[in-house]
Amino acid sequence: MTDAASPISKPYPLGVSLLPSGEADVAVYSETADSITVVVVDDNGAEVSSTVLAERTGHVFHGFVADLGPGSRYGLRVDGPWNPAEGLRHNRNKLLLDPYARAIAGGVEWNEAVFSHHHEKPDEFNDADSAGSMPLSVVTSSDFDWGSDSPPRIPLDRTVVYEVHVKGFTATHPDVDESIRGTYAGLAHPAAVAALVDLGVTSVELLPVHQFVQDSHLLEENRRNYWGYNSIGFFAPHNEYSSAGDAGGQVDEFKSMVKALHAAGIEVVLDVVYNHTAEGNHLGPTLSLKGIDNGSYYRLVDEDRSSYFDTTGTGNSLNVGHPAALALIMDSLRYWVTEMHVDGFRFDLASTLTRQDADLDKHSAFLDLVHQDPTLASVKLIAEPWDTQGYQVGGFPARWSEWNGKFRDDVRDFWRGEPGSLGAFAQRVTGSPDVYEGSRRPTLASVNFVTAHDGFTLADLNSYDDKHNDDNGEDNADGESDNRSWGCGAEGPTDDEGVLALRARQQRNHLATLLLSAGVPMILGGDEIGRSQNGNNNAYCQDNELSWFDWSTADGPLREFTADLIGLRAAHPALRPVWFRRGSDSDSADTVDFYRADGERFGDEDWTDDTALSMLIRMAAAADDTAFAWMVNSSSTPVEFTLPEAQWSQRLSSDPDQKYDTGEPTILIREHSFTLVTTPTS
Repeated sequence: MTDAASPISKPYPLGVSLLPSGEADVAVYSETADSITVVVVDDNGAEVSSTVLAERTGHVFHGFVADLGPGSRYGLRVDGPWNPAEGLRHNRNKLLLDPYARAIAGGVEWNEAVFSHHHEKPDEFNDADSAGSMPLSVVTSSDFDWGSDSPPRIPLDRTVVYEVHVKGFTATHPDVDESIRGTYAGLAHPAAVAALVDLGVTSVELLPVHQFVQDSHLLEENRRNYWGYNSIGFFAPHNEYSSAGDAGGQVDEFKSMVKALHAAGIEVVLDVVYNHTAEGNHLGPTLSLKGIDNGSYYRLVDEDRSSYFDTTGTGNSLNVGHPAALALIMDSLRYWVTEMHVDGFRFDLASTLTRQDADLDKHSAFLDLVHQDPTLASVKLIAEPWDTQGYQVGGFPARWSEWNGKFRDDVRDFWRGEPGSLGAFAQRVTGSPDVYEGSRRPTLASVNFVTAHDGFTLADLNSYDDKHNDDNGEDNADGESDNRSWGCGAEGPTDDEGVLALRARQQRNHLATLLLSAGVPMILGGDEIGRSQNGNNNAYCQDNELSWFDWSTADGPLREFTADLIGLRAAHPALRPVWFRRGSDSDSADTVDFYRADGERFGDEDWTDDTALSMLIRMAAAADDTAFAWMVNSSSTPVEFTLPEAQWSQRLSSDPDQKYDTGEPTILIREHSFTLVTTPTS
């Protein structure tokens, strides 16, 4: 009989829970394991102790471990059947990461020991011990002085997202201490925070910061995974971004970064990769989930359970039809909100997370769980609404916003002068009502972007006609062949003043379209200073100066132009409507009207004119005292516009030579440029 005064091990929460007694309660989920052992490892890599989790509740193994405290390093050994044909891949010779580890020390040392099978023999059991070649889970304390920290809770209509890499932003920043450049502490440095505040962005969207694995083939070729879409620890901040080392200090350093950004009024949104892990397919390593409970955590092919159902292009997909995988994702999300104080998430390949079976499902268990979770009710949720098997833009529930790939494509088409692009452009700048209005979703469902990490930078979009990815070592066969880029004449660097002037206008055209359109704008970090990757549109493996911000060559005037646009948007509700606006023939004071260059409103026949590449967009809002007339001309010749009757004055233009005299009824807009004029509405 158990002594009533004795503590009882608990099956939840999973992972390590520190107890006042000095012991730790450890819980691990597995439906198929026979036993699970917690191995404590010292700083020299020697095993200090091994403790079998002696209790079992349902499918959770749990028990007390005496040698675990803050800073302790440990791994799991999971014993059970090895039968790949049935999806069973247990191998107690592999020291595994705890899926619920709050921190991870070290990285994978690539050799055959980290595989449960022998190379090129996927069905042959490999009994080599992986201890010494594996990263280790680290126990952390939840103690942290958050002080008066509170989430900024920026409304979506006032949100300007800035997609940025933790390392790349400060790796060469001259005003950030060299010892912390490229780290969480670097991003929290006053100079880094000031750069964001001065620009005016409200929310940083950080490329993946969950612990990820460096790919073996890249290391062999002296390259590294820079982007980080290769997760292995959904609770652990990536240790290479920590100036405090990887013995658990990365957790407090991440929290300090969030606290500093919050103090400046800036939200932290994480780009999260829950759709797959770094363990790959049947030929991949056994690092964590694969050796703990392969079939519960990964989607296997029904007809051949040795193979993985893959809609991510990485070898595996998480089994979001299973409660264990769903619990792992939901527990992780709640942890980052409650313990790490983040303000939202952008879900990589989010469509994969809706595939309970093979098909996309708007009412999947994952979406339903997120919808009803009170912890997630107040944070931003942004979907990348596609995967390798489907495109789901407009298909997510009302609670969500989405990366709008149609905005990117149609805006690029318009500004490169693609015939017939005017109608689609009009849809995009008004919040994509053709995508969202029918399902009663607001303009804020659309996260608008022209460039993102996985493609050209804005400077390169307007400098190169095609990708130049030779540095990636894949014969320029990787990355999308971007047929929506336009090099503005001479490709790459040039001294031609006309070409340089055109590129400058085009960068401003794209930024203005992004920041004057309805929806939630997302700026690719560095676009505001003219950052270039020399035409590389897939710099995932370029952890070097090619990807890092070069602050020494920053385009100051472009940055000032961008900040001016962001400030203008913030000041005027007419530029950031929550709902779709009707024309001036309605009773609403929130209006958007489209005019031809001759001053006549667009008719049905005008939208089918493939030669039309210019128009005037008039915007006004009941809550504002200013109306805007935005004239866009993507044609190769100047166009004279007749303005709606009012006392207009010039506010902004991509043409530095544009001079408009207030009160004139017409204005000449040069080729490939825009001009914005304003007037009081009263």
